[in-house]
Amino acid sequence: MSEIDLKRFFLEQVRLFENFPADKVEEIVIKSRLATYEGNEAILETGDEGRYIGVVISGHAEVSVTDNTGTRAVITQLGAGDVFGVMSLLTGDRIMADVIAGNRCFVLMIPQEVFNTYILTNPKAVGYLSRLLAERTRAMSTDEVSAAVSRADDPYALSLNTNAPGKVLVLNVGISQIHFGIYDTEESGADVHGIIDHADKQLTRITVMVGPQQKTVEHAPFKLSDLFKVMTEVTALLGDAFTFHPEDVSAIGHRVVHGGNRFSSSVVITSSVIAEIEELSVFAPLHNPVNVAGIRVAMKMFPNVPQVAVFDTAFHQTLAPYAYLYGLPYDLYKQHGIRRYGFHGTSHRYVSLKAAEVLQRPLGELEIVSCHLGIGASLCAIDHGRSVDTTMGMTPADGLIMPSRSGSLDPAVMIHLMEQHKMSPEQLSTLINSESGLKGISGISSDIHEIEKAAADGHHRALLAHKAYCYQVRKNIGAYVAAMGGIDVLAFTGDVGETSAAVRSLACQGLGYMGIKLDEEKNRNLGRIDQFAVISADDSPVTVLVVANDDERLVAWETLRAIERNQLMLAAKAEETPIPVEISAHHVHLSQADVEALFGPGHQLTPEHELSQPGQFACAEKVHLVGPKGRIANVRVLGPTRKETQVEIAMTEQFKLGVQPPIRQSGDLTGTPGVTLEGPYGSTSIERGVICAQRHIHMTPEDALRFHVRDNYIVRVRIEGERQLIFGDVVVRVNPGFHLAMHIDTDEGNAGNIRTGMLGYIEAIQSRH
Repeated sequence: MSEIDLKRFFLEQVRLFENFPADKVEEIVIKSRLATYEGNEAILETGDEGRYIGVVISGHAEVSVTDNTGTRAVITQLGAGDVFGVMSLLTGDRIMADVIAGNRCFVLMIPQEVFNTYILTNPKAVGYLSRLLAERTRAMSTDEVSAAVSRADDPYALSLNTNAPGKVLVLNVGISQIHFGIYDTEESGADVHGIIDHADKQLTRITVMVGPQQKTVEHAPFKLSDLFKVMTEVTALLGDAFTFHPEDVSAIGHRVVHGGNRFSSSVVITSSVIAEIEELSVFAPLHNPVNVAGIRVAMKMFPNVPQVAVFDTAFHQTLAPYAYLYGLPYDLYKQHGIRRYGFHGTSHRYVSLKAAEVLQRPLGELEIVSCHLGIGASLCAIDHGRSVDTTMGMTPADGLIMPSRSGSLDPAVMIHLMEQHKMSPEQLSTLINSESGLKGISGISSDIHEIEKAAADGHHRALLAHKAYCYQVRKNIGAYVAAMGGIDVLAFTGDVGETSAAVRSLACQGLGYMGIKLDEEKNRNLGRIDQFAVISADDSPVTVLVVANDDERLVAWETLRAIERNQLMLAAKAEETPIPVEISAHHVHLSQADVEALFGPGHQLTPEHELSQPGQFACAEKVHLVGPKGRIANVRVLGPTRKETQVEIAMTEQFKLGVQPPIRQSGDLTGTPGVTLEGPYGSTSIERGVICAQRHIHMTPEDALRFHVRDNYIVRVRIEGERQLIFGDVVVRVNPGFHLAMHIDTDEGNAGNIRTGMLGYIEAIQSRH
């Protein structure tokens, strides 16, 4: 088919291009690729990365998914003029369905840069695509989507493979050591790891590894500015195939210890990001300054390579104030930022995604306790994808007993040591970070295996250290099950978590009543794992996992995801669109059965006025909420009725009722508390259904196209007002029946002096679940 024939075909038969001038269609055709597919050949497959949208020129194909039984369900048929592959291209997510040729098909494959330049800038084309996506989304059931996700090779994008060949360089620049990793985006088996130990000022020891091969050399001390030259020199010892070549670097990730409350996700580095990391050095004076030094050297060496800061603290920015505040005067938090921040966030986030992948269940329905047990140790409660509590605090010294760190202490102990033992702040820092924990109690070592060997030989203090360590882990597992109101997955990671069967066994003992049943034989015989292992008993209600940890690889993974999010935002910001902000007061959604229990048999809700979301309305009816402690009178009912009653209150109202609801999306009611509702006819008690609504944005598919997001993305939103505020952890909800609006509750509105009608702007995509 000639270019002239293609242009005529596009103008006459492809609805997507019916409003394009002929010269623009010709440019699209010239810059695209015509491909031929035979019958039953896959054009796109579930799990593929989206690089093109396709337009069927001739022939026919079908869009389909395969369920967990292997049965193929057809979502739609494609004929001449039909379009496919749009959503994946827009969002960077993997393909969610197969596109299979029915007979010989000619398809025009339009690359992403052409799609962004020509199609997304045409409002009528965007409108057509949004309607098309809405139809296909409705045709694809939730079960089919879940099956497609579970069948994909990499449903949560945990691999480092990308379309573009290159190397991801990871730097973890510390005080006495520099850890680095070099990851090939095409060959996963070619990962190079290195440790540069310069604790000895007279001599630097460097170890480099690839697979089972390891080389260790002694090197003269060198300046940080010579780091990349030294990396090339030492990796050459592994052979030509693994030698570091700066020109191969396509992205660089930097591990940064402390991001304070300013960074809720990994970010592409700019000069302002560097300045903020430096300001946060007050919380990590030994770490953030050297992290920044590594960033500056890399920025100078690689000025045109995207670089990302990956924060240990970012994942925990979803903690509620009652979980992160210390029992200190509030002004110390408000004015100086003294609060719990948590660490190991990248590891805990990875564990949660890996758990969802292993169980083949959506992350948003799981309750997970993640145990990162390594040189540092922390537990994290992950409720429906969000960190809701963690054991580490303002610094990594808080929480569990660790190999050489003390963990939680009575603060008066420090005062006592200063007054009675005349210890200086520097001495105290050394004591709690380097001389305590397993090492301090046992008097032997900080190595768990040396402790276990000594304990086996009857060494009393080794036995005591081991028991104290495991007791702390077990106690906090139980605490976090209580905090979430349940548990689906218990996961161990980190050097100790992966290699000590005794620690895992003792951590799980006595927790059978919580549904945690360990298979002792599986646990005892577990050797070195590749990615993960399941060690729970076959009849255990809770899945117990061991997940392989690789700190540098996790930074590389976060780096690629951050760059993808940034690219989406850059594309979306070509036309920055404001989002109206609305304050949502407490309210109730009722089932029809509860309507009749409260207002009488056969009663129908009485619409009083429409709400901003189409089809939703405020009712004349009101109810009273009665909890264990008190009541809230005259709470408005919103219509229409739902399948299950749901009560949405603000955090300040929890105390009045005496309940502690979690922060959840509307409709996500598993593990939530109940309440009694009183009406003029009678009362009803619900066993579950009370939530604090997660701040969210309602969008149509057309809005989602403009913003380059999709349903359940988490974004950061800047709200313009008397003072600029940025809200993180805002969930995107996409539905053809929605109207563009961001909803926050009355507490959030009052705290920020925000009023309905103000405007918000999406600043960044935090995560793409």
